[in-house]
Amino acid sequence: MSYLEIHPDNPQPRLLKQVVAALEKGGVIALPTDSGYAICTQMGNKRGMDTIRQIRNLDEKHNFSLLCHDFGQLGSLVHVGNRAFRAIKAVTPGPYTFILQGTKEIPRMMLNKKKHTIGIRIPDHRLTLELIKELGQPLLCSTLILPGETEALWDPEEVMEKIGAQLDLVVASTTGNQGATTVIDYTEASPVVVREGAGSLELF
Repeated sequence: MSYLEIHPDNPQPRLLKQVVAALEKGGVIALPTDSGYAICTQMGNKRGMDTIRQIRNLDEKHNFSLLCHDFGQLGSLVHVGNRAFRAIKAVTPGPYTFILQGTKEIPRMMLNKKKHTIGIRIPDHRLTLELIKELGQPLLCSTLILPGETEALWDPEEVMEKIGAQLDLVVASTTGNQGATTVIDYTEASPVVVREGAGSLELF
């Protein structure tokens, strides 16, 4: 278990490489974002997914999310209609999660079993974006909301205290807005607000 302090606006490249190394070894990490902490692992890491489910007490109906570096990175992973395209472009990077249909590029085990959906995020957080860029692919994640709680953890020391023993690495840095992301489902004819959070609903 490691605790690694990284600058939020000027993340040190050698430290980012350490985080990437942990992920490539199958690690599960706590990562600061623009809306509190997220628990992350590499795409396709079943052990990592199981660990996230265990920490958050999630069932198989839960939609995991992908933290993406930019809009181009998510293009081959989800089906984006014109309406969703405009909305995502308008509010990202920012504290939003969009539920969309996954493509065949995403391992089936990562998708919602019934709907074949997944969440996508482009966070407004320099450290997180630089890490995704260094990794070269999106990160599978879930907002770090512990069972019985409604808000995401935002203090790295509290993350260490409460779940550090279950993680391979805690990236210690500042988060943005302390509220969880606003979640919008774009798989129906009209967008559905699944969770009202840090992102404004004015556009929706």
